[in-house]
Amino acid sequence: MSYAIITVGGKQYRVSEGERLLVDRVPVEDGKTFTPNVLLVGGDGEPQLAPEGVVVTAKVLGRQRGPKIRIGKYKKRTGYRRHTGFRAALTQIEIESIGAKGRGAARSKPAEQATPVAVEAPAEPAGALPAGYADLTVAAVKEAAGTWDEAALAAALEYEHAHGNRKGAIAALEAAQGKEH
Repeated sequence: MSYAIITVGGKQYRVSEGERLLVDRVPVEDGKTFTPNVLLVGGDGEPQLAPEGVVVTAKVLGRQRGPKIRIGKYKKRTGYRRHTGFRAALTQIEIESIGAKGRGAARSKPAEQATPVAVEAPAEPAGALPAGYADLTVAAVKEAAGTWDEAALAAALEYEHAHGNRKGAIAALEAAQGKEH
């Protein structure tokens, strides 16, 4: 990767390894490193938007003040004159590396994603839940609820109370149960 577009302090910068730049004040001590957000990586073929696993490491070199800006206000024939100034608080950083995260970090992500699936599996209702029910919208539940049997309606209602608790789906399931009685 020859370049990356990062965001620091609400501004975007196109950077490459070894490059030094002035950015708005960063709350990191001198000599320490930090990792800004990466928006795009390019240079090895086609650019990639918001790439997973790509990290840019930047080192804080020091703090500086920007150039002095003079601001003057004046209104003719009234004697109104105001003068003020401004100097931006800046931090000089150097881009140390643009590359992928270590292998240990890549291994930990799939384990984190697998954990919620294992937790949700025992929470399924014991009844015959209609196939693909978890992916249905409230409108689809309203349409399909009239064709389900009593066990499927009870299982779907139990699922809604345990997981989604969607008012529209619960109302449609209760109405469908009432029609069968």
